[in-house]
Amino acid sequence: MVSHRVALASDHGGYLLKEALERYLSGKGVSVLDLGTHSTESCDYPVFARKAAEAVASGQAQRAVVIDGAGIGSCMVANKIGGVRAGMAFDVATARNAREHNDANVLTLGASYLSEADARAIVDVFLTTECTVDRHRRRVRMIDALEGNRPGRALGMASGSSDYERLVGQITKVLTANPGMLGGLLSTPKDGAAEAVCVTCTTCTGHCASQAPDSVRSLVENAPGSRVSSHLGVAGVPKDVARLIDHTLLRADATYDEIDQLCDEAREYGFASVCVNPIYVKRCAERLRGASSVVCTVIGFPLGATPKEVKALEARRALRDGAKELDMVIAIGALKSGDHQAVFDDIRLVREVAGDSGALLKVIIETALLTDEEKIAASLLSRRARADFVKTSTGFSKSGATAHDVALMARAVDHKLGVKASGGVKNAADAGEMILAGATRIGASVGLKIVQEVRKSA
Repeated sequence: MVSHRVALASDHGGYLLKEALERYLSGKGVSVLDLGTHSTESCDYPVFARKAAEAVASGQAQRAVVIDGAGIGSCMVANKIGGVRAGMAFDVATARNAREHNDANVLTLGASYLSEADARAIVDVFLTTECTVDRHRRRVRMIDALEGNRPGRALGMASGSSDYERLVGQITKVLTANPGMLGGLLSTPKDGAAEAVCVTCTTCTGHCASQAPDSVRSLVENAPGSRVSSHLGVAGVPKDVARLIDHTLLRADATYDEIDQLCDEAREYGFASVCVNPIYVKRCAERLRGASSVVCTVIGFPLGATPKEVKALEARRALRDGAKELDMVIAIGALKSGDHQAVFDDIRLVREVAGDSGALLKVIIETALLTDEEKIAASLLSRRARADFVKTSTGFSKSGATAHDVALMARAVDHKLGVKASGGVKNAADAGEMILAGATRIGASVGLKIVQEVRKSA
């Protein structure tokens, strides 16, 4: 029926209809995320509407259906969550309109006014209709831009500093020229609580396991599989750099023996992953069975100049072969041409494929080819498309990661995505510099050397 993962939620009044829809969708092969409620006992619809909306906003699901007595209250709640466009439907025509005209990603239904057959028909239309007409997409971007009027959240830099002012100016310039990029970037902290901020480290990312544990818990809760960052030497945080490293071998002439050695080193030292070309994914997955390291592969590599549909197909095959992480190269030429919608659609399509399998998506923006404003734009688009990481480079261009680029990207995404420093990381000193700048992963073909250096130093 659809490749989307669909979240279902309801209050007590919508429970029976939710259960019926879950059976119906599961029977058609749809991946369903049931967020409750799980009985007819009285409960509060805002709790469950919020869960469903946050599942869509975080990328856990691509669409959501929420059911209460009338459908009105849940719609109001869902639309409070950044990145969500919720629409209430009472027949097939309004469901089609919500998708075609408004690109709604959350549907709310009133169980008191719909039969099970009507609800099935409405959900079918909601899940199979797309917003493709340019005038409608333009208006959807106008809706998304309204989120820019909500109270913002700090960038994690000292206000008044020259770096802060320069970065704010660059981001403001990009967003003013492209208001549609604002969609989904702003959200309210859970339970109205203030966001935890580390005030003791000048290099704090806002997700320091030692100084901001509440922020770390929030990060892990909302982005399963993400890795927490900290600068080297912070008390109480493990110093094993290996967990931050993707052990990489992407040379065209890499042999089977070298690929096997890569996997064996990853298993021995506990690297986060091995990163290989797609043809080796199945071999690596079999060799690493039972190890903590996972298999990562590259999509649209190394130029990014592949149609988005082909990137999606490449991603699906890699995931079937055993990949757990995808490193995709953005459409660099489209970005430099100012076609941000094409870049966003490119990332979003691969994100949907990755989301179906629970895989991490890292977006390679190739910083060596970009201006600072283009780096910021690419980072913001990656966050809006719900990627898990932004990555500096393929390692096949003019140059690789710099601490400046890592810091710029980390601040542009407000440290809500991981940042991978790739290319040019040659030793432990380079790795430490990148981590201090905000990197949460290091892409390094010399990962073994780095770990040995760190252990020797310790």
